[in-house]
Amino acid sequence: MIYIIDYGVGNIQALLNLFKRLGIDAKRAASPDALQDATRLLLPGVGHFDHAMQRLNDSGMRSILEELVIGAKVPVVGICVGMQMLAQGSDEGTLGGLNWIPGRVREFARNPRCANLPMPHMGWNDLQSHDGSKMLLHGFDDAPQFYFLHSYYFDAQDKADVVATAHYGIDFDAVVSRGHIHGIQCHPEKSHHWGEQLLKNFVEF
Repeated sequence: MIYIIDYGVGNIQALLNLFKRLGIDAKRAASPDALQDATRLLLPGVGHFDHAMQRLNDSGMRSILEELVIGAKVPVVGICVGMQMLAQGSDEGTLGGLNWIPGRVREFARNPRCANLPMPHMGWNDLQSHDGSKMLLHGFDDAPQFYFLHSYYFDAQDKADVVATAHYGIDFDAVVSRGHIHGIQCHPEKSHHWGEQLLKNFVEF
């Protein structure tokens, strides 16, 4: 079963609606017991890094998520702040992240090449694919576009984990994958057929 982690942060219903349009069965999970038969996991997130991490820590689901993702190798995708939570930590706060993909979340505004750009980075942007990831190659045209809304970005420690980048003053890591663990900075639920295809690929491969 595909579960969307509901820890009080993220637009759960929009993702459920997307899966319904695709004809894919997905459910909301708001407790550890609800995750026992998980075959795929989605970790959405919006807002401040520390707030999202604290809500996840307080939800009682972090331990079972660690067991499923790290122990049982259940595929997971983090979305927006959910992607950032996969890192070791963030310049936005002081709490540690999940540390499932080595990296640090950094602020656009601290980079001189981004300092004069409007913040947040908001709107449509192209993705540039970097490798043979099935999440991005299957069913896409040459320049898929996705909707972004963020002021911080994932900076992967090992660039071999970077599946795709986007450009906003700098080339930033927009999609990361390490084995069965994935993160996407964009909002697939707001990205029309490209977002639908991305999540469809996550479910099927």
